[in-house]
Amino acid sequence: MKEKSAAENRGLLLVFTGNGKGKTTAALGQAFRALGHGMRVAVIQFIKGSWKCGELEAAKRFSGQLDFHVMGRGFTWKSDDLNKDIAKAREAWQFTCDLLQQNRHQLVILDELTYLITYKMIGEEELLTGLARRPKEMHVVVTGRNASPGLIDAADLVTEMREIKHPYAWGIKAGKGIEF
Repeated sequence: MKEKSAAENRGLLLVFTGNGKGKTTAALGQAFRALGHGMRVAVIQFIKGSWKCGELEAAKRFSGQLDFHVMGRGFTWKSDDLNKDIAKAREAWQFTCDLLQQNRHQLVILDELTYLITYKMIGEEELLTGLARRPKEMHVVVTGRNASPGLIDAADLVTEMREIKHPYAWGIKAGKGIEF
């Protein structure tokens, strides 16, 4: 059997960014693909609150293989206390750093992590250092709008979602199974 090269054993950093819909959806598709190969996956959501959404319900079906952590208080632009949001985000980041070091997952999805930098809840350098300290074979997916230049530079793959049209523009509300 052919031995794998060092490059094949290196975990990748993937970033899904941009103003268009589909960043979290793409990351969850990546999770589903990894689960299909028997990999352990963790999803950490930094901003979203704990309302009932399809991905949380589906995660229950992968118990033991998929760990799903909703760490935010809800969307920051609707915040009643930004200081609480910042404290929660910093707590979630510490949880993430600990989870990365435990090395129990082959894929870790950090949903909406970019907002922690955008809203100055955590410094870009601190974030990049934490990601760089992960085990060398661990894959990480980061999602969110406005990925920082340093994060883009550190990534192995960056995909930008661009909105061309969206049903919100016509007053169509978020739909079950499509938006949540």
